[in-house]
Amino acid sequence: MESREDLRVGAVILAAGQSTRMGEPKQLLRLSAKLLLARTLENVRASRASDVVLVLGFAAETITRQVAIAGVKIVVNEAYAQGMGSSLRLGLSALDPLTNAALIVLADQPFVRPGTLDQIIDQYQQSDAQIAVPMYQGFRGNPVLLDRSVFPEVMALTGDIGCRAIFANHVDGIVNVNVDDIGILLDIDTREDLGKLQRFDQNSGDQAGLIGVADLQGRDLPEAEGPACNKDELIIVGTQPVALALVILGKLLQFAVTVVDPLLQPPEMADADRVLNVLDFSELRPASRRYMVIASRGRFDEEAIEQAFLANCEYVALVANRNRAEQIRQRLTSKGQPASELAKLYAPAGLAIGARTPEEIALSIMAEIVSVRRKNGGKN
Repeated sequence: MESREDLRVGAVILAAGQSTRMGEPKQLLRLSAKLLLARTLENVRASRASDVVLVLGFAAETITRQVAIAGVKIVVNEAYAQGMGSSLRLGLSALDPLTNAALIVLADQPFVRPGTLDQIIDQYQQSDAQIAVPMYQGFRGNPVLLDRSVFPEVMALTGDIGCRAIFANHVDGIVNVNVDDIGILLDIDTREDLGKLQRFDQNSGDQAGLIGVADLQGRDLPEAEGPACNKDELIIVGTQPVALALVILGKLLQFAVTVVDPLLQPPEMADADRVLNVLDFSELRPASRRYMVIASRGRFDEEAIEQAFLANCEYVALVANRNRAEQIRQRLTSKGQPASELAKLYAPAGLAIGARTPEEIALSIMAEIVSVRRKNGGKN
């Protein structure tokens, strides 16, 4: 393999969104004494990224007045309402032509350490990968690094679609970078996210402390000891409203319930038998049969499905629309997953009962699980 140590790696920071769920530009939200975007910029500038492009859009003038932006090339995406695809296209085209690769950085991820960005760059330079993806305890995060060879594909994306849309075309060209930085998973989409990360920030004082607060590994709740180990297990990945309803229904139907999420603390999920903060199903306890539902807003879909197949889950469900479900199927097929495993994948999840609310969707999924359970001879 030809040495890539001298290849130049830049960064594109995506900060053009409208922040509709926040009600105000989240780039200007405060974490401790600093603005969110300022913290992200500070981390990127402290890394080895050779040139940095900041893509603004919504409230661009307000942001540039309030955030100290130096040593960064600013481009304004007037078509920001069209979604992330337009910002990716503009940002990549604005990079120095001599740049060989780029980190795609999300402005609402202010906890990613400069050393982590350098680690991703190092892994790219030491491999022949086209795409480098950071992983924290089995959970895939951001930013991802793209080689210039895949820029044309990313720049052809339209709508509110990120660069992960091209991953299925480059299965052999992706390298996973294991990092000890939970910051790659921490982003801010809602007021609830902001409140949680402000608490982390105030309680930690530094990045090591942040990891210590958020990383709890697998924690059994007191009531989980004993009989729960002999039950069929319902594994729920994510903490979306559908997941919360599934926990209640799973307990009602006598499942041992495990919730998997990198940030969840046991007191926040008191109805579950166990909270697992690692996406590694080898850490699951023995169970008669396993059934898994992924309701993580698309964050950990593929990794969770692959873990479910390794753990021999009888039922693997994905809470997603049909387009997303089909994308996942195609990626798993391209990775060589056998048809016998893919037959266990129910996507979109749930029986067709016209469900709309999270509770109704959870009910349709549990009905499907019961159907599979009985069909396979389950007696619980």
